[in-house]
Amino acid sequence: MAIKTTDLCDEYVEQLRILSPIFGDYGGRHGFAGIIETVKTFEDNSRVREMLDTPGEGRVLVVDGAGSLRCALVGDQLAAKARDNGWNGLLVYGCVRDAADLADLDIGIKALNTHPCRSEKNNVGEVGVAVTLAGATIKPGEWLCADRDGIVIAAEALV
Repeated sequence: MAIKTTDLCDEYVEQLRILSPIFGDYGGRHGFAGIIETVKTFEDNSRVREMLDTPGEGRVLVVDGAGSLRCALVGDQLAAKARDNGWNGLLVYGCVRDAADLADLDIGIKALNTHPCRSEKNNVGEVGVAVTLAGATIKPGEWLCADRDGIVIAAEALV
């Protein structure tokens, strides 16, 4: 049975941070949850690729791309790598590309929008740092749950 963000809000609202509803669904899985890992970058997906090359172990990668709408930080190849390496989902505060292909992949992906251009690859960015996006500060090791109704963050897994 899938975890519903609405049920979590009904039972645990005081323990949750609810992200602003600015993200769209792009992956083939609309509901996902997991322990958070973070990447902070600007128009460079080098660190995103590095993280997705590692075993996901059911985690969710939160990518703070500073809300840039000028290029994509994740496309079909990185999303397939994430799925194959056991990541449950990706939350991208920026853009994705290859939207039709992403919709066919069994992984949760939420992002601001799509953009056809790829990002730079200059090996810049930070991994494992607190990020602030969509009205909340998110830290590695916290827990994220997302579905079509929204995205919630808790200090630890609630279910």
